[in-house]
Amino acid sequence: MKDIITKAEILIEALPYIRNFYGKSFVIKYGGAAQVKEELKESFAKDIALLNFIGIKTTVVHGGGPKISATMEKMGKKPKFVQGQRVTDQETMDIVEMVLGGLVNKEIVSLINNHGGKAVGLSGKDGGLIKAKKKLIKKSSVKGVDEIIDIGLVGEVTQVDPHIIISLEKEGFIPVISPVGVGPKGETLNINADYVAASVASALKAEKLILLTDVPGIIDKKDRIISTLKKQQIKKLIDDGTISGGMLPKVQACIKAIEGGVSKTHIIDGRVAHCMLLEIFTKEGIGTEIQA
Repeated sequence: MKDIITKAEILIEALPYIRNFYGKSFVIKYGGAAQVKEELKESFAKDIALLNFIGIKTTVVHGGGPKISATMEKMGKKPKFVQGQRVTDQETMDIVEMVLGGLVNKEIVSLINNHGGKAVGLSGKDGGLIKAKKKLIKKSSVKGVDEIIDIGLVGEVTQVDPHIIISLEKEGFIPVISPVGVGPKGETLNINADYVAASVASALKAEKLILLTDVPGIIDKKDRIISTLKKQQIKKLIDDGTISGGMLPKVQACIKAIEGGVSKTHIIDGRVAHCMLLEIFTKEGIGTEIQA
């Protein structure tokens, strides 16, 4: 009986959060270990279905970098990167679109639907969802002059039209978006999924942007998780090296989302089963929350 009462108490603890978030929009960036390990895939899909059932409008944006690289190598094409960005010629773009839109997207859709959700796969090309422009990389030369490097069909978001997402959510569907967009000449562009998620969250004026990562959150100099941060504290943490490397684009995505009207952003550890529920429905949370 004690165990049963404990379960009831857990549900009651979540009640104020469920009430506050009912009818609100959440955007989830799904990647890392959570997208690779079977038990974490199942955990993620159950969490998304649950959020949808309790009235939270959930949109998923996914990555798929490791799968793209593995597929390229199987096809005899060696992946190349410049400053962490994949060099993307037309052949690589075809592989990217095949892997993201065909393999990865449909697997996520199927997983969520297996747990009772109503997921629908989209790419940024569907319904004019994501417009983009080519991204050029700047590299400082020895003479102090910036060198512009063309890395091919890699883009950055210029506009998100959320109408297709809003239409699907009204009917109870869960949009699952692969991060490609359309350039000004109709060309397909590969885009960083963190930035796509931030742009989608901004366009929806979402309550939350949640980024699933392979780290516990932002870690301070004493190896402790920073549970809550204000936007104005970020610059100091970048300057002193607390925020660096792969965490930088995630934090930049969070800042972009907050500046775009998103209420709160979260960087959480996708290696923890049911990490989203622990972050959203408990007072303590498990990752780093970044606020305006």
